[in-house]
Amino acid sequence: MFVDTAKVLINAGKGGDGAVSFRHEIYVDKGGPDGGDGGRGGDIIFMATNGLNTLIDFRYKPELKAESGQNGSKRNRHGATGEPLIVKVPLGTIVRRNDEIIADLVEDGQRIVIAKGGDGGFGNAHFKSSVRQTPRIAEKGELGDTFEAALELKLLADVGLIGFPNVGKSTFLSVVSNARPEIADYAFTTLTPNLGVADIDDTSLLIADIPGLIEGASKGKGLGDAFLRHIERTAVLLHLIDAYTDDIATAYTTIRSELANYNLDLSDRPEIIALTKIDGLDDDIIQMQIDALKAVAGKTQVYAISSVAHKGLTEVLRALRKKVIKSRQVVALTDETNEEIETISLGPAKTAEAWSVDKIDGYQGDSPYFVVKGEKVEKFARRTDFTNFEGVNRLRDILKKLGIIHELRRKGAENTSMIHIGDSKFTLSE
Repeated sequence: MFVDTAKVLINAGKGGDGAVSFRHEIYVDKGGPDGGDGGRGGDIIFMATNGLNTLIDFRYKPELKAESGQNGSKRNRHGATGEPLIVKVPLGTIVRRNDEIIADLVEDGQRIVIAKGGDGGFGNAHFKSSVRQTPRIAEKGELGDTFEAALELKLLADVGLIGFPNVGKSTFLSVVSNARPEIADYAFTTLTPNLGVADIDDTSLLIADIPGLIEGASKGKGLGDAFLRHIERTAVLLHLIDAYTDDIATAYTTIRSELANYNLDLSDRPEIIALTKIDGLDDDIIQMQIDALKAVAGKTQVYAISSVAHKGLTEVLRALRKKVIKSRQVVALTDETNEEIETISLGPAKTAEAWSVDKIDGYQGDSPYFVVKGEKVEKFARRTDFTNFEGVNRLRDILKKLGIIHELRRKGAENTSMIHIGDSKFTLSE
C-alpha cells in the first residue's frame, strides 16, 4: 500500500534526575555530597534510506518515543544516556513542525535529529561550595522535545510520467522497467504512484508513473492534486499523449496549464513528448499529430512510440538520459556556485540571556501575577524541584543574579506575588 502523508507524535527522551546523596562510609566522618547527575534523554533521528518508498509504517505506529536518561545515584554515578531512536524514512521525506519544514531528507544515509532529548539534572555534588558544604539540592531532568510531526513524501526520480488517464503510462513503465503496475483499459487504473528502473545502454533511469491528470487537477479535481507533489523533484518530464486523441494540441496545453497552476517551476521543467499507441495508425496520420504537437510545444522533442509493439522506446530512453544528465549537471553547478545561502531574517537574534517580565492583572479584583519568559530562566525552572525548599530558593537566587527580581519589584511584585515561569508557579518570597 502506497502512503505519502502521515502524522506522528514525536517524544524525545526525558533527562534523568540528579541525585541527593551524601558519602557514608566507615571511618569517614561527615562525608560530603556525592549525588550524581542524571543522564541525557535519547534523541529521535530520521535516516533516509533507498529501501523504502512509502510512509505506511507510520500509519501503524503513530508515536515515536526515545529512551529516557537514567537518574543519577550515589558515589557520583552519572545516569546512563538514553539510547537514540533511529527511524528509517524514504528518500524525499519532508518533516514539518507547526507547518514549518524542519527536515528534508534527500540523500541515502542522510541523518537529521528531529527531536532532542532533555538534559539530565545535576546531582547535589554539583552544588558543593565553600559556603555550602551540605547541599540538599538536585535538579530534575528536562523533558525531551514533544510535538506532532507532519510527514510528506515527494518521490525522487529521474523521470516523471505525466498525461491524461489511460494514455499508456503504466504500460510504458511495465515494458521499459522492472515495475509491475496495474494495467487495464479504463481511466484511473493507476491510483498510486509507481516506481521502476529502466536500463538504457550502460546506465539506468528511475521512472515514476504518476496517476493520470485531468483538467482542474491542480485545484483538487480527480486524483491530480494528491500526486502532483511527486513530480516536483523529477529531473525530466515525459509527457505521454494518446495518438488517437481528436484535439491533440488541446490535450497537451491542458496538462501544461495544470502544471503551471500547481507550481510555476514545473512548467519550466525539461520535457519530452511521446505520442503513444501508434501501432495500427498510418504514418501520415502519425506525422499529422506530431506536427500539431510541435505547433504548440515549440522546440520540445516529440517521439512516436508503441509500448506494446516496443517501437521507439530505445530512442525515447536515450533522449531522456541526455536530458537527465544535463539537468543534474545544471543543479550541481548551481549548488556549487551558490556559496552564500539566502536566509529569511526573523529580526534580532534572541540570546539565551534574554528575558522579559509581564504583569498580568487579576480577574475581578484578584491579585496580579507576573510572567517571566526567557530561554535560560525557563530552563532553570524546568530543572527545579519545587517540592524542595532549597531548590526553590536556588531558583530565586538565580532570578536575583539575572536582575529579574529587581524588575519584578519595579513592576510592583510583592513577597506573596505569584510568579509564573513556563508551567511552574511559586511566590516571590517565602
